[in-house]
Amino acid sequence: MAGGRRARQETRREIEQFLSIGPVQVAELDLPGARDAEGRGTADTEGVELRPGPGGAPIASGSVFVLVRRAGRPVGTLLGQVPDGADPVAVLAGLARELPPQAPPEPLPVPPSASVVVATRERAGRLARALDSLLAQDHPDFEIVVVDNAPVTEETRELVERKYGERVRYVCEPVPGLAIAHNRGLAAVHGRVVAFTDDDVVADPRWLTELTAPFAADPGLGCATGLILPARLRTPAQVLLESHGGFAKGFVPRTYDPARPPADEPLFPFTAGRFGSGANMAFRTSLLRAVGGFDPATGAGTRARGGDDLYGFVRVLAEGRRLRYTPSALVWHHHRETWRDLETQAYGYGAGLTAYLTAILVNRPALLPAFLARVPGGLAHARGLTAVRGPEAGDGAGAAGGGAGAGVPGGHDSRTHPWPRRLSRLQRRGMLYGPVGYLRARRALRTVGLEAR
Repeated sequence: MAGGRRARQETRREIEQFLSIGPVQVAELDLPGARDAEGRGTADTEGVELRPGPGGAPIASGSVFVLVRRAGRPVGTLLGQVPDGADPVAVLAGLARELPPQAPPEPLPVPPSASVVVATRERAGRLARALDSLLAQDHPDFEIVVVDNAPVTEETRELVERKYGERVRYVCEPVPGLAIAHNRGLAAVHGRVVAFTDDDVVADPRWLTELTAPFAADPGLGCATGLILPARLRTPAQVLLESHGGFAKGFVPRTYDPARPPADEPLFPFTAGRFGSGANMAFRTSLLRAVGGFDPATGAGTRARGGDDLYGFVRVLAEGRRLRYTPSALVWHHHRETWRDLETQAYGYGAGLTAYLTAILVNRPALLPAFLARVPGGLAHARGLTAVRGPEAGDGAGAAGGGAGAGVPGGHDSRTHPWPRRLSRLQRRGMLYGPVGYLRARRALRTVGLEAR
């Protein structure tokens, strides 16, 4: 009784602290390409372009989360503080020039034909925003397929037919589940590469080209993932999530090769969450079809709660194909907005993690010895994932605009706000539930005539 009362009091304190988190503006800052020997441009603001994030208002004084581009290419993020009366361009450009320089990108090959699959359910307003950005892609040869998953109304179909006509294909999948919807889209596409994103993103105009071009350069590539940044940081939930890493995986391109396991990833390939996320991923179409697509007993909308994207990553690596993380392939994601959303998300992430591991072992039992060898390290990794994470030293300086890269939400997992114990407990509970949820989802599939893969 006393323990339960203390837990409730602690949760109330955490919610009060959570509600005190203020909003942060989101912006893009594009620096010119030419730099002198010390990394500066020819003038403090010459050639610098500052614009708000997708759908945002002009940048004013206050806290600003900034995506820094150099000649249009994403190179880093920072959190700056623009004083009252100061020029936001001058303040933020000064911070941006402190970011470490990066090597110029290699020329991209002509990307292969591509298909974009967007699974959605009763979110026509968000879907329209996503489709507008996808239709603005500079890729030379692509199609868009919308999969309406277990619709209750005709709103999505009517939107696609009324506003997008023949530019977007509409497909209905009556059985609920994100992996099931993705598999329906996979069966319908014509492109050599199939990309998946969500209905709550805004895609950068070069997203599809950057995501798919690596397939032309590397015949052994099976999967590519890209960078996901917050479209808005207006609510405490959005700021808290991004300050603990969000969905970002950094700004350094990386190739994961099962023939050469990375030395810094002792749990490889089972820590699939490090590779990317389902809102920004692409697969060689023929390969994804050959391995049976996604396990339909995983993903949002099923009892497993998630894990369909992670399953896809490991399934490709298990076939001996490489996975490429490409930070130049950018989408802006609209994070969930409330405390209740974060509770649902924390539990779902925990459940999805262990559900996808269960799915891998059920469908690929040959991986069991490798998995068992990594169990001790995996348990330590799981404890780290669900630990109560507090603010790190020096965050205050970054939040005040002290230095580029300090206190950056998402860019460096700087933990500018403490992660509530309530959310850590929910994630651990989800991890315990995940295998049970996956097995229940498999049984549920049989009632609609489907089988897990």
